[in-house]
Amino acid sequence: MTTATATARATARAVAPTANTPRRGRRSPLASVALHITLVVASVIAVFPVLWVFLTSLKPASYATTTDFFRDTTFENYTDLLRDTPFLTWFGNSLLVAGLTTLLGVFTAATTGYAVSRFRFPGKRGLMWTLLVTQMFPVAVLIVPIYNIMAGLGLLNRSAGLVITYLTISVPFCAWMMKGFFDTIPREIDESGMVDGLNPFGTFFRLILPLAQPGLAVTAFYSFITAWGEVAYASAFMVGDENLTLAGGLQKFVNQYGAQWGPMTAASVLIAIPAALVFLFAQRHLVTGMSAGAVKG
Repeated sequence: MTTATATARATARAVAPTANTPRRGRRSPLASVALHITLVVASVIAVFPVLWVFLTSLKPASYATTTDFFRDTTFENYTDLLRDTPFLTWFGNSLLVAGLTTLLGVFTAATTGYAVSRFRFPGKRGLMWTLLVTQMFPVAVLIVPIYNIMAGLGLLNRSAGLVITYLTISVPFCAWMMKGFFDTIPREIDESGMVDGLNPFGTFFRLILPLAQPGLAVTAFYSFITAWGEVAYASAFMVGDENLTLAGGLQKFVNQYGAQWGPMTAASVLIAIPAALVFLFAQRHLVTGMSAGAVKG
């Protein structure tokens, strides 16, 4: 055996971990137990408010504020909500506004993100800065100027006014995200489309969009949630039971003398169902889309 071979084997034995040496990255049993306890506690904290609202919606009005989990369980709050209030009208208005916001938001954000990602044109840097800066203003600052603009355009108390307002919230963020997502798609795909005789619109719709499904799913989810759960603009811009969305309608159950907890919690449960369905539809794309959009955004 040569000296070099002996030295190499001795070094390997010294470096190799022994049976009693803990592996790097392996948690101890105590750390594993602590981690699981933390996750269980966090899960309970996250789920408890939702569960409490659901259980309250099943209680009679006289027991709505009690701490009992179950007390004379009934579906009376749901039947009264659907029969005695314009809840279905508010629900339909919210679906219309959220649906239009989602469709227009996805189209606008995708086309804007693709144009900024692929083309050079005058004002490109200014456009990107505009999209970024518009996300920095809080609702409290924007609500009065937007209200005056909508009043001047005759769009107050109209679904179109809310849709345009929500687009100003969702499109800047989603356009930035889509731009980062399109940056990850090779430009050779665009060039192959041009070789096959496609114009930029054909390349975008036939080749690029099918590859951008994760980004589109995140954009659709964000646009829908923005319109579905927004309160400030919906309350300020819409009046009259026939025009209210769910955000404004829920305020009908609260006044200076108290709150109707039964109908309000029942409405909250029903409102959460569409949002949960949209999340289930988009959730397998959410992590991929948001992480890809953050790489080069």
